[in-house]
Amino acid sequence: MGKIIALCNQKGGVGKTTSAINISAYFALMKKKTLLIDADPQANATSGMGLDKKSVQKGTYELLMGLASEQEVLVKGPVDNLDMIQSSVALAGAEIELVNMSAREFKLRDRLQQLKQEYDYIFIDCPPSLGLLTLNCLVAADSVIIPLQCEYYALEGLSQLMDTVGLVKQALNNKLYLEGVVLTMADFRTRLTGEVIKEVQAFFKDRVYKTIIPRSIRLSEAPGFGKPIMLYDKLSVGAQRYKVLAKEILSKQGQPEVAADKQALEAENIGLETQLHRTLTQDELGEDVNQEAVGNIDDQS
Repeated sequence: MGKIIALCNQKGGVGKTTSAINISAYFALMKKKTLLIDADPQANATSGMGLDKKSVQKGTYELLMGLASEQEVLVKGPVDNLDMIQSSVALAGAEIELVNMSAREFKLRDRLQQLKQEYDYIFIDCPPSLGLLTLNCLVAADSVIIPLQCEYYALEGLSQLMDTVGLVKQALNNKLYLEGVVLTMADFRTRLTGEVIKEVQAFFKDRVYKTIIPRSIRLSEAPGFGKPIMLYDKLSVGAQRYKVLAKEILSKQGQPEVAADKQALEAENIGLETQLHRTLTQDELGEDVNQEAVGNIDDQS
């Protein structure tokens, strides 16, 4: 039986969809049969995978409302072992339609029971809100990954999100737990980034992933081309970081082939950190950066 992981944060613009796309793509690259579900009416994960969100006929909305079967909503992703369930603007109406339904919080969970048997991992890109759609995602999930931007305001809504996760666990899904916190959009040239990282690590301790995602123009550009970062610029720091992050997440799942490489993962992270700091320093001094040597790290904003 597969595992369902929801990527959730009610604050928009924190790298949630970018993380959902790239983590699922790297899981697929590591030969894990993976499904990405776009549960956001904005359908950014759909377009970020190169699919036309305006022409979706059967997707998350139809699955949630029982208007299409599991097999009817599946589409192939851009890499092997990766499938997707698309979203569209129709999903925005689900919030209203669900209100008067019985067992409304369990609709998505019930629809995913069969698919859970067919995939190793199912990732859900949740909406940037704490409404009924997000509630359905949390009830359906086994665990939650919280992408958290390295900014002060990102911390403010974190307690509300954790309260919601706690209430869902207590009342609707007692198996739900926090998989981890992913720190995103880090700019190591600022003191604020360091302060946010320390504060989050002090609160969540070992639940914070050691792999930190930096600000990256390449990561921002990739969705416009409808590609995960591995297909857009596999040598960029963003690609390297998400690759290591996917390995780190897998290592916490007790995967023997990854768990055995924890020291290698640590060394890889330290290497990336050193590489990033060196590039940022060169950038501040106005020096030319050797693209080949540092893996196209001119993508730091």
